[in-house]
Amino acid sequence: MAHLLGGENLMVSYATRTVLNGVTVGLEEGDRIGMVGRNGDGKSTLMRLLAMRATPDSGRVTKRSEVNIGYLDQSDVLDGDLTVGAAIVGDQADYEWARNPQIREVMGGLVSDVDWHANVHALSGGQKRRVALAKLLIEDHDVIMLDEPTNHLDVEGVAWLSRHLKTRWRANQGAFLVVTHDRWFLDEVCTKTWEIHDGIMDPFDGGYAAYVLARAERDRSASVVESKRQMLVKKELAWLRRGAPARTAKPKFRIEAANALIADVPEPRDSTALSKMATARLGKDVLDLEHVSLDFLGGEPGQKLFDNITLRLAPGERLGLVGVNGAGKTTLLKLLNGEIQPSSGKVKRGKTVVTAVLTQEVKELDDVSDLRVIEVIEREKRSFNVGGKEFTAGQLVEQLGFTNEKQWTPVKDLSGGERRRLQLLRLLVGEPNVLMLDEPTNDLDTDTLAAVEDVLDGWPGTLVVVSHDRYLLERVTDHQMALLGDGKIRALPRGVDQYLELREAALAGSTITGGGNPVTAASGPSAPAVAGASEAEKRDARKAKNRIDRQLGKLKQQEDKIHAQMTAAAADGSAAGKLAELNKKLKDLAVEREALELEWLGALEVLGE
Repeated sequence: MAHLLGGENLMVSYATRTVLNGVTVGLEEGDRIGMVGRNGDGKSTLMRLLAMRATPDSGRVTKRSEVNIGYLDQSDVLDGDLTVGAAIVGDQADYEWARNPQIREVMGGLVSDVDWHANVHALSGGQKRRVALAKLLIEDHDVIMLDEPTNHLDVEGVAWLSRHLKTRWRANQGAFLVVTHDRWFLDEVCTKTWEIHDGIMDPFDGGYAAYVLARAERDRSASVVESKRQMLVKKELAWLRRGAPARTAKPKFRIEAANALIADVPEPRDSTALSKMATARLGKDVLDLEHVSLDFLGGEPGQKLFDNITLRLAPGERLGLVGVNGAGKTTLLKLLNGEIQPSSGKVKRGKTVVTAVLTQEVKELDDVSDLRVIEVIEREKRSFNVGGKEFTAGQLVEQLGFTNEKQWTPVKDLSGGERRRLQLLRLLVGEPNVLMLDEPTNDLDTDTLAAVEDVLDGWPGTLVVVSHDRYLLERVTDHQMALLGDGKIRALPRGVDQYLELREAALAGSTITGGGNPVTAASGPSAPAVAGASEAEKRDARKAKNRIDRQLGKLKQQEDKIHAQMTAAAADGSAAGKLAELNKKLKDLAVEREALELEWLGALEVLGE
């Protein structure tokens, strides 16, 4: 494999802390690499260095002269005054970009629901992220570097991105480097893993599952005294080995070694025991939605977000919710929590139910911003029972990754991921018996996610999780349900795979829309097929498309010739009349080209291309 780029003895320090300490890495053709590590350990820093967007304190980054690097930053880099279309394809004519199947595939996968003519500054954070990702992926790059690309993508978006990256190049061509906390995505697309920790980089073969095993073997063989971290790794490994069958077939995932490592590790959770504990705490009735309907807030009369749905939560039930954006996942949690009332139907709540909701915001910590982490928890209680075990406040805080030093950090000085962890801890120490988590993986690294899951394994109450993180859903919930945007809620006996199949079937049978209107190549990312077109009509459309392609090519040549003549005439001060004549010809050609483009788009609609 040919070498593409690399870094040699890279050193980066901030104040008194060394983030990268003499790191040497390289990317070869065919590399599919995922970077993992704790927040703040230098993953994004290393990626910026390799993308030549930053300079190391010492060391150097080199690349082959012809290598083209595409880089997606975590921050917004788009011009807010541009329209969505201009931000993605620039000043290309619609027929130019729409004739490229790779571009159309990227558009359909990422921005089919975004208004093509809206200004970028008017978009939501998630929409901006998808537009930036689309702009990058339609370009031709030898190396792609993606910093948290799955942020703001739903389950379908993550699945689409994984398919795109796996099929973008042949096996021995191109390379990508990705930083993400989405462990399913890492397992799906990566064949190598780089772990960044303590200023160094450790390489591993395989995706996340193979990395977990290799890390456990490395720590054991080196007799590393990290008992807490080791148990988390082993417990995670037990889940990987005993969980979804597909994971055990990953390349280089040594089953014999896995069995030896987890021989003394219990199942991630004892569902029967937890159910008995939950029943004792909750009684028989928890939360029931009976024939509930809810109108769209601010919508037209009769427009329903939920239409006659029934949902019953049992003691100790662990439910995962997936669904399209806007289908009402967060609203459903608010119904269950009693924050809003249904338009019709009943919400029944058990007498002993105590709910707690982890929202997507972290504003709940604003009232304790001047307190230290340990003080926030000790205000609630000094000792806690989790999964039948007694913990002090300090032990519980440490279990979720707050070291002795971090426990005395003011809340206002915490990072986004640390605030998220503290927010969850604060809910748990309030001893609810129904816990609802809305996108709990935001801002959390893979080690912290494993720690959170370990805490949830021993939690005996009823759990409802809304997340686009497929790994988390499969890891901490026992079954999943879907909101498909049709006002109904549907059970998923086969889990997330079944949801993706349902969505694919729904999209195949409907017109994709954007900005309130059917999307065509002229107004947005995709040109749906005309319903009921016969084979004869498709043959005629194909012939028309080929004819128009030739005519557009000839028009382009004529326009180029006229532009050259106008340049020559402009150099002649006495040729004003000639310039006016040429300009009129150019306008006539523009009218002819516009008519041909409309005809070309009509042929595309018949063909469904």
